[in-house]
Amino acid sequence: MGTNYEKLLERISRISGLNRDELERKIEAKRAKLAGLITKEGAAQVVAAELGISLGEERLKINELVPGMRKVNVLGKIIRIFPVRSFTRNGKSNRVASFVLADDTSNVRVVLWDSHHIDLIEKGEISEGSVIEIVNASMRDNEIHLGSFSEIKKSAEVLENIVTAKIVKEKRISEFRPNESVKARAFVVQSFEPRFFYVCPECKGRVEREEEGFVCKVHGRVAPEKRAVINLVLDDGTGTIRAVVFHDLLEKLGFQDLESSERVLDQRESLLGTEWIFSGDVRNNAFFNELEFVVSDIEPVDLDLVISELEKGDKNL
Repeated sequence: MGTNYEKLLERISRISGLNRDELERKIEAKRAKLAGLITKEGAAQVVAAELGISLGEERLKINELVPGMRKVNVLGKIIRIFPVRSFTRNGKSNRVASFVLADDTSNVRVVLWDSHHIDLIEKGEISEGSVIEIVNASMRDNEIHLGSFSEIKKSAEVLENIVTAKIVKEKRISEFRPNESVKARAFVVQSFEPRFFYVCPECKGRVEREEEGFVCKVHGRVAPEKRAVINLVLDDGTGTIRAVVFHDLLEKLGFQDLESSERVLDQRESLLGTEWIFSGDVRNNAFFNELEFVVSDIEPVDLDLVISELEKGDKNL
């Protein structure tokens, strides 16, 4: 049963007070009456309307949001604001702003395209810690986007126990979407030569090589630290994705000597066919024009736990 349908069912059940079994009977009866020519999601929306529930006007919890939703209304507290960015499109200068909004169920990135909304941030009318209500927004992938017909209203409501931790969803690679933080169990089926770069020992920012050494834009001339990054191709049986693994995680994959070309080759070969649990962020790689997985953590697979879960699944069949 689809995630969208499950969330729709939960919303209708919560608003109407009907338990899930009773609600599902009504939905199946509606589908039967329409000779099965309507999806479960469509039948659920018809049942909601018959119960006097207007889903388009209802305020949602953040964990109820799903990609593709229109007329999204949500209340939350701003926990982080990102710098306003300028860009040029079709010869015109534009701005875009974003922040992270949280409630007691989850958190989500909110993107602002309208100058009036962006002015609220630049003028300090909304800031980190502000509780706001968003009206008539839309969901693109896993972000809330506001256009010129959307509204931002400051709210006097008090929100407690908000979820500030990064939300990581367990997913199949075939289900990965841009701007998601995900976790997946997958095999390494391809690895590439590590690439090396140098960073400032103070701020960890990249440094520029000059004739007399390395220079950090913030700390000036420094003795840099050498860092490596490696690209992998991961496969979980449902799809493949190119992954980026940075220096601090390479030891978890068994890399111990990155200075020796021969050792790197041996380590890369021993990595092929191994299975791990990877966590990180999905983004669009503009150069390759495809999704890319930026890995933030790697865990070994607990085979005992996997076997236990499989046994539970067999008992439930």
